[in-house]
Amino acid sequence: MPTYAQLEGLYRASYFLTYVMLQPIHLVCIDERTNNLFILAGHNEEIEIEIAPDGEVL
Repeated sequence: MPTYAQLEGLYRASYFLTYVMLQPIHLVCIDERTNNLFILAGHNEEIEIEIAPDGEVL
């Protein structure tokens, strides 16, 4: 389950990717090893974003 800080980061990242950069988001999941939220995006799946439990974008 994502933390509140991760959900805020997911909203900001999703808005930026879809409305500003016009890139599709293919996958959003939690990495069970690190508890980071993982986002895979881009037309060729070339954009990878991780959001730590404290909301820091890695």
